[in-house]
Amino acid sequence: MTGEKVSTPQAPKLLDLVRERLRVKHYSIRTETQYVQWIRRFILFHHKRHPREMGVKEVEAFLTHLAVEGRVAASTQNQALSALLFLYREVLAVNLPWLDGVVRAKQPQRLPVVLTRQEVGLLLDRMSGLPGLMVRLLYGTGMRLMECVRLRVKDIDFERAEVVVRDGKGAKDRVTMLPQSLIPPLQDHLRWRRQLYLDDYARGRAAVYMPDALDRKYPHAASEWSWQYVFPALGYSLDPRSGEERRHHLDEKALQRAVKKAVQASGLVKLATPHTLRHSFATHLLQSGYDIRTVQELLGHADVATTMIYTHVLNKGGRGVTSPLDTI
Repeated sequence: MTGEKVSTPQAPKLLDLVRERLRVKHYSIRTETQYVQWIRRFILFHHKRHPREMGVKEVEAFLTHLAVEGRVAASTQNQALSALLFLYREVLAVNLPWLDGVVRAKQPQRLPVVLTRQEVGLLLDRMSGLPGLMVRLLYGTGMRLMECVRLRVKDIDFERAEVVVRDGKGAKDRVTMLPQSLIPPLQDHLRWRRQLYLDDYARGRAAVYMPDALDRKYPHAASEWSWQYVFPALGYSLDPRSGEERRHHLDEKALQRAVKKAVQASGLVKLATPHTLRHSFATHLLQSGYDIRTVQELLGHADVATTMIYTHVLNKGGRGVTSPLDTI
C-alpha cells in the first residue's frame, strides 16, 4: 500500500438522475427540459433543500405560490405538478398522498379560434414557398404543428393519399388524409429534399435522430432516405442528448413567425396561429356533414368529448337562436 487516496466516483446529481429516468421512459426532449426546469425552480423556492427532505406540504406550497403569486395558467400549474410527481414517484420512489391543499389555477372555458373558409383563403394567399406548403398541410390534414415539422419521408403515402402521424399526442399513431391538391407540390419539394439528402450523404452527414433507441436496433437506418425529415433545417445543429452534429427538422418557431406575418398582411383581426388551422380543419369538416367520430379519428382525440367543442363553434351567435329584434 502506498498510502495514496483512492478516488471514488461521485454520485450522480439529482437533475442528472431525472434526465436519465426521463430518457429511459422515452419522454421527449421538450418534456425533459420543462420537467428539469420545474424541479430546479421547486428546489430554489425552498432555499435549495433536497426534495428527499420535503414532501406534500412543500409541493402544495410551491404549486399554490404559482397560482396565487405567479398567476400562472392552469395548464402551467398542471405541468409543474406533473414534473414534481415524476420526481417523487419515478426518481425518489416516494408516493405522494393526494394533494388536497393546493390552490388550483382556474381553467378558462374558451372556445377555439376558428377561421372561416374565406379567412383561410386570405391567409394562404399571403404564404408561399416552404412555409406556404407547410401551412396548407396543417389545414389540409389537421396535424399539430410539431407533428408537421417532425414528419418523415416514409410516412407520406402518395398512392393512398394518406399521411401517417407518428407518436402524436399521447404517444399514439394515427392516419389522416393527404389532400390531392398538395400531392404535386409535395412531390416537387421531396425532389429538392432528396438532393439535399444526397449531398449530406456524400459528406457522411446524412444521419438523423432516431426515436426510441432505434439507432441501436437498426444501426444504418438513420442515414436512409425513408427516415429523413420532410422539412429539414437549413444547417446542422448539435443534438442536446448525444452531442452529435446533424441536420434536424425545421424549427417550428420559423413557421410560427411566418404565419404571424401572413395574418397581419392579410388584415385578419383574429389571433390566428398554426394551431388555429387545426381547429378550422375540424370545424369545416363538421360543416361539410362528416360525422364527429370520423373527425375525432382524424384529429387523434382519445375522447369524443374533446372533439365536441367544435360543435359549439358551428352554432351561430346566441346558439342559433333568432333575436326578437330581427323579427320586428
